Amino acid sequence: MKKVQRLLVILFIGCSSLALHAQVGGWNPELVKESTEALQAMIRETPKLKSFYNKCYGYAIFPTVTKAGVGVGGAMGKGVVYAQGKITGKTTLKQASIGLQLGGQQYSEVVFFENKTAYEHFKNGNLKFDAQASAVAITEGASIDSAYTDGVAVFTQIKGGLMYEASIGGQHFTFKPIK
Repeated sequence: MKKVQRLLVILFIGCSSLALHAQVGGWNPELVKESTEALQAMIRETPKLKSFYNKCYGYAIFPTVTKAGVGVGGAMGKGVVYAQGKITGKTTLKQASIGLQLGGQQYSEVVFFENKTAYEHFKNGNLKFDAQASAVAITEGASIDSAYTDGVAVFTQIKGGLMYEASIGGQHFTFKPIK
């Protein structure tokens, strides 16, 4: 039991440090650079992803999402939102989960918006993934013939770590426009 408590404390400290790492009160140009590099790496790994990029109304890219859990888990990431080729704001992703899970991992995630309605839905804080939501994991040779669901398509690419559990259920997003 003490091991589980220690792991939960480590998880809490890790998630808290992610929040503290964020730049306070301003724009973070490094996040834009990391986001661009993450999306380019995802497209390089799976060239079919470029068709989503070329045809979408907009997208949110999270260059690094950190996820950890031992029974109770959480994930957090910061990203950049684009619409019609221009940066429109910054975003955060938060996820809490409970159930069969163990480990930690980091991954990149991109959420494509098929049209303006889906983009506005995200921007207004109305996009949340429930337990049945799924993302296409980009792996070598992966097929991404996935269609949009309710105007949204989600793709992830593992950066490192090992986690027994890989859903996106419970993800919530916030959006802050560029001022």
